[in-house]
Amino acid sequence: MERACGGVSRCGSSRTVAAAGERGKPTVRPGNSSPRAGRSSSPSPGRGSGNPSQSHKRHLEGVLNKYTNLLQGWQNRYFVLDPELGQLQYFLNEQSKNQKPRGSLPLIGSSVAPSDEFPFMFTVYAANGELFKLRACDACERQLWMNQLQLCARRHSDSSAKVMSQAEGQQKNLLNSIESLPSRGPLSSLDPDLLLLKATSAATLSCLGECLSILQHNVSQAARNITTHTQGLNTENVTGWSGHKPASEEPLKNGGVTGLSTSTSNTPPISPAHRSKELLKGSENSSPDAVDPSEESTDTEDNEEEDLGVLDDQRSIILHLLSQLKLGMDLTRVVLPTFILEKRSLLEMYANFMAHPDMFLAITSGTTAEERIVRFVEYYLTAFHEGRKGAVAKKPYNPILGETFRCSWDVPRERVRPLRTTSSPCPVPPASAKPGDCCRLWFVAEQVSHHPPVSGFYCECKERRMCVNTHVWTKSKFMGMSVGVSMVGEGVLHLLEHDEQYVFTLPCAYARSILTVPWVELGGKVSICCAKSGYSATVTFHTKPFYGGKVHRVTAEVKHNPTNTIVCKAQGEWNGTLEFTYSSGESKVIDTSKLPVIKKKIRPLEKQSQYESRRLWQHVTAALKTGDIDTATEHKHQLEERQRSEGKQRAATSTPWKPKYFIKEGEGWVYHNPLWKTNC
Repeated sequence: MERACGGVSRCGSSRTVAAAGERGKPTVRPGNSSPRAGRSSSPSPGRGSGNPSQSHKRHLEGVLNKYTNLLQGWQNRYFVLDPELGQLQYFLNEQSKNQKPRGSLPLIGSSVAPSDEFPFMFTVYAANGELFKLRACDACERQLWMNQLQLCARRHSDSSAKVMSQAEGQQKNLLNSIESLPSRGPLSSLDPDLLLLKATSAATLSCLGECLSILQHNVSQAARNITTHTQGLNTENVTGWSGHKPASEEPLKNGGVTGLSTSTSNTPPISPAHRSKELLKGSENSSPDAVDPSEESTDTEDNEEEDLGVLDDQRSIILHLLSQLKLGMDLTRVVLPTFILEKRSLLEMYANFMAHPDMFLAITSGTTAEERIVRFVEYYLTAFHEGRKGAVAKKPYNPILGETFRCSWDVPRERVRPLRTTSSPCPVPPASAKPGDCCRLWFVAEQVSHHPPVSGFYCECKERRMCVNTHVWTKSKFMGMSVGVSMVGEGVLHLLEHDEQYVFTLPCAYARSILTVPWVELGGKVSICCAKSGYSATVTFHTKPFYGGKVHRVTAEVKHNPTNTIVCKAQGEWNGTLEFTYSSGESKVIDTSKLPVIKKKIRPLEKQSQYESRRLWQHVTAALKTGDIDTATEHKHQLEERQRSEGKQRAATSTPWKPKYFIKEGEGWVYHNPLWKTNC
């Protein structure tokens, strides 16, 4: 704990820094002076000294009042602004400034703003999320510190952008030098080592760009905090359960995947699914599109992929492909080699996220809104390991326009219950549940747009009066040695029994190490929120750091927004063990690899329509299973050509494409006959 140091004097009714003689005044020196040089005579605050052209490199030091914590309050500390290091350091007092600082704040990308909480107060927000709450002895001194801090932050931020620009120029020169080489000969532009150099340099530049992007994002976030931060913020808070606090003035955000910001407040968020609920009221009911259960049988397909690296002959193809790509290029229209394809359509991959339908159906059985959103988070975090089959990264088939996928699950009623916690016994199945008695959950997905590639999918259980409607737009981006896929869009879970809607988003996916043994990881921050109950959850999929760190790590928090109380936390790996802890003191551990999977039911190929995924891609799948890449490529090419031909025909006749199962509402797509319509 920091102890009070130095006297304080009264200025009105507020505590300010004591200024005995000149000791309370800051000392300003030109930037080329040594940080530990002797003190020069102190100028009047706000005027400074030295060459004005060097004002952005001034070394500044002096006593400021720093807010430490709720118990200690404001304390006098000696601060040193080092313009060369770009840091604001503080010490216990001036005599200890040659020792290790008690704390420091990096100024690159930081923001500085005045505060009206106390006289002459200002706050320094660092890009890493830390902040210092400070007070000067008068308005002139506050302005001097703020000006020099802002100049220092701007100078270091501009330097980072300049370095990035220089790196981009050097990488471009490297690419031009390689591409200017002849295509044949002892040293050609297609030499494997040179192609690898191109890919590696692009990956390095991508990493630098991502770092700068993260920094800029944190700066903008800090700027928002400046205008919306709540009063009485504790800057030295200890991590733990939040008590009941006043509702935050900053609205929760709900949004997408690369910048997934979310938005929730006490008013329901405007989403396509919510708009459609009103638009569809009163319209004529139609019969459900579910498949006749008697036609379906349990799926026997095994979606496991061989855990093999890229073969030598395949690596040369990938290197040649990478040499044609530019950093950040959209891969939507790029034709990728067939051998990297997974033996299923993207639409079927979405269906595999429902591999634990018992956990999904248990959501609506929660007796309170808090219990229901916690169950939803538990289901959400356990859904990805089965949908992302196999350790090796392969790409599902790109659905063609009009492609559909339909399946269902029979879920024994006695299994529709939450998983047991470590401190409570396993719930007893409901008395009405009889052996062999099942709930039926059915699923339909459709590719509703080709450019951009948008998929819509809908899942419904009438017995439980719950359904989920989702639209997803995939955006692939080349990142040097990896490929990033953003899942832009949102889903809405409807619990009709409780009149609740849960809006959620999806994470990004990354295919890493595409030249060796490619593997998949998820990344980004996603949200789940229920406007009616005021509960929301933030789920963060952490990407692996360059050095050290775990893979597939995920953390989550469930919060009650009106009281700003965290009611549940989770951490672990989305394809491994997840640990849930609750504000009640209970805890739960879920091993996703040991969760029983309920197989989906699907119709045989001969009973499927021409555009259903399994039938549509059957020849490509069969060829991939036997390792006949050439035949698989030929069948894939035929499907792509047929899609182009049909598109040209529609364009020639000015015939717009009309999906079979989904209706465009605003920026999203909604199932044409949803359960909330038929139950109105």
